[in-house]
This record gives sequence, structure tokens and C-alpha cells, in this order.
Amino acid sequence: MLRYPVVRQLIRFTGVGIICTVTSLALYALFRPWIGPQPANAAALIITSLMNTALNRRLTFKISGNRKRARDHLNGLIVIAVALVITGGSLGVLHAFRPEATLEEDLWTTTLSGFVATAVRFTMLRHWIFRRARHV
Repeated sequence: MLRYPVVRQLIRFTGVGIICTVTSLALYALFRPWIGPQPANAAALIITSLMNTALNRRLTFKISGNRKRARDHLNGLIVIAVALVITGGSLGVLHAFRPEATLEEDLWTTTLSGFVATAVRFTMLRHWIFRRARHV
């Protein structure tokens, strides 16, 4: 058993992140041809946000039951807005310099900027939304 709760949380958060990132990238690749890079990014992030908050709530921070679930999901949407600014901003910069960017370049850009967004997300989840469960 790991001694430090934050390490356990980071390990579980990483597992949830991998699942949600793969789902988000697949949705982005599916939506991009029809609605373009920015709307596809926003749609993929919003759709996976509810899944991400639910999984982190249950697995990472060990919170179960209905108490504060709606508030947690609402706050999770606020946190995902921060991720959207980070990943959308990176796509904006890519397309400003390379308007002809490929799907592969978009996916690399959103993945790399997603790492920054993930660090911000974990911090916000741990210290704001789920602070009541920081000890698990």
C-alpha cells in the first residue's frame, strides 16, 4: 500500500485520464471532418467531461452516493472549460501558423496540450471539487 494519498490518487487519476483521453481523441477524429477542429474539440471535451468527473469521483477520490453529485458534475464542467481554453488555444495557435494542419497534427497538438490541461484538472479536482476526499 502506498503511504501517500496523493500518489494513490495520481495513479488512479492517470488510469481515468487514459480512458477519457482515448475516448476524447476518438470523438475528435470522428467529429472533425464534419464540424471542424474547434467545435470537434469542444464537443469531445464536453461529452467526455461527464464521464471523467464520474470516474474520478468514484475511483480517484472514492466518493460514492448521490450527495453533492450534481454539484460535482457542474463544477466538473467548469474545470473542463479550463481544459477547453488550453487545448482550444493550442489548436488556434497551430491553425494560425499551419492552416492546412492535418488530423494527425491536430491530435498531437490536443494530446500535448492535454497534458497541461490534465495537471490543471487534477489540481482543481483535488483542491476544489473533491477536497472533502483528499485523504483517500
